[in-house]
Amino acid sequence: MENAGDYDSLESATTLDVSALAHDLLHFGVTSQVPERLSNHVVSPKTDQAKWYRKLLDACKEAKPLPTTSEEASTLVTHTLRKYQKADVEGLLAFYGLPQPQDEVKSPSITNGVKFEMHTLPVDAKEVEDGDGITVYVSTEDPRESPCVPPNVLTASLRRSEACALRNHAEADAFHKEIIDSGYRVLNIQNEEILARKYRIRLRGIDAPESSMRYGKVAKKELRNAVQGKSLRILVYGEDRYGRCVSDVYYNGIFVQELMLKKGLAWHYKAYDKREELKTWEREARERRVGLWALSNPEKPWDWRKDRREAEAKSIKFIKST
Repeated sequence: MENAGDYDSLESATTLDVSALAHDLLHFGVTSQVPERLSNHVVSPKTDQAKWYRKLLDACKEAKPLPTTSEEASTLVTHTLRKYQKADVEGLLAFYGLPQPQDEVKSPSITNGVKFEMHTLPVDAKEVEDGDGITVYVSTEDPRESPCVPPNVLTASLRRSEACALRNHAEADAFHKEIIDSGYRVLNIQNEEILARKYRIRLRGIDAPESSMRYGKVAKKELRNAVQGKSLRILVYGEDRYGRCVSDVYYNGIFVQELMLKKGLAWHYKAYDKREELKTWEREARERRVGLWALSNPEKPWDWRKDRREAEAKSIKFIKST
């Protein structure tokens, strides 16, 4: 039996919106008992319910940061129990008064031109490249992904699992390298190994300072703090010349581009995006002189990149002429 003290951080991190769930998870950690009235809301027996609470308890221990709002708690429950019946997940959310997955807030302009939608695994902080770029992973159990996994990746994943079971780490690493070279990776999430597909994401409609520009590191840190540990909803509109998915990105109903613009850590990329709301959010940040707009004349990232390309071309031309 586990000590309730092990989960004090869970209880203290929650608000009133999720306190009931936190209380029941703490109680389960001590007694292994699920709430009596839960069976009135779900279809599976108590033996299955106990499995849910064990997974949720493990997920809370690994969550960074812990969920503190009803939306964050709903996201954690939905992701952790994604393999279970939809009726059970919805019933559990309803039991605690948490929002259902379809309750997510949508921007009025997100549906025009969307090629496809993806829901990611929790984002690793190290995968945030800069203020407008992220690398994400989507489980191959996702209905859109499962039919598309290359046979060599499936075979390598199976053989890697066998090698791990035999503690043949060198062979397991070799198979994982084959998986990675094919654009996939095996991730360990909540003590479960998940085969996932890699996607590089370029936030649509904004341009943040490059890392070596002023406010570049600040923009990267802000984006990292916003998305790390969270499962993202990504709407893909196309692909840029670097193979990145040009996308609108959301977490817990929050529109990430809106966040970056309102904090003054990105420009509205007018050359490629004409949405009025992005233009408005940039203007409001300028007027409040927040973020990079505190500078008298911040350098535009597209001008910065152009200057670097021209300087590099001149250097190459000079070297070739000597």
